[in-house]
Parts: sequence; structure tokens; C-alpha cells
Amino acid sequence: MDIPRHWRLNKQRYALIGEVCEHCDAKLFPPRDICPECGEEAKTLFQFSGKGQVYSYTNVYEAPEGYAEQAPYTLAMVRLAEGPLVTAQLTDFGGQKPAIGMPVEMVTRLLRSATDERGMLIYGYKFRPAVRQDA
Repeated sequence: MDIPRHWRLNKQRYALIGEVCEHCDAKLFPPRDICPECGEEAKTLFQFSGKGQVYSYTNVYEAPEGYAEQAPYTLAMVRLAEGPLVTAQLTDFGGQKPAIGMPVEMVTRLLRSATDERGMLIYGYKFRPAVRQDA
């Protein structure tokens, strides 16, 4: 990944910034300029809460290039509280097993190290079991 592209994606990677359609109120992640729900322009930035539930998951044993050092790992589809599905690794589970419907929250973690001469460390979002906060 080139450095300019890396910095362009920072909002998506570190803060789950997407867009909201002003016409139908659909929440979009990743950001798109055209709403897939109504076909109208959607350019208003929207910060997702980072809260969600495991929608589906699988264990990856044969990882793609750049992720082999993390294998085996769990990859999940997470339904964000605001609606969109996001694909991400699960982390910080310890001995706990993921389950469909399990509440999770976004955290920033190392995704991979670039294998080129720059050796850039690439961080992004993963999801961990939600830390319960009693009021």
C-alpha cells in the first residue's frame, strides 16, 4: 500500500467514519458517494459508534499474504448498531469463543506489516467482546 492511500483511509480505519444519506437516512460503510438504498447522493460524514453484534464468523487457518503471522485468526461479519455489516478480525477473546449475536465493540489494532522495504505498520479496526458498562 502506498503512503498517500494509507493516510486517505485513516478515518475509515481508526474511527469507523462512513456516510449518511440525507435523503433516506441510510448509514453507509464504507463511504460511497451514491446511496445504494435510494440512489441519491450521500456525502455527509457519519461516525459509527463501533458497537455491534457478531452476524457470522469463520476461522482462517491459511491466511493471505501479509496476514500469515496472525493465523489462525477469526474473521467475522459484524452488524453495527447503526445497521451496516462490516467484515473484520475478532480479537481479545482469550479462551472465550465467539458466538452469533455476541455483542462486540471496535478497537484499533495492528492489521499487518508491509512486506516492502518501507516495512510500514498498518493499523485498523478489529472487534473484541463488548466491555460491559453498568450504569
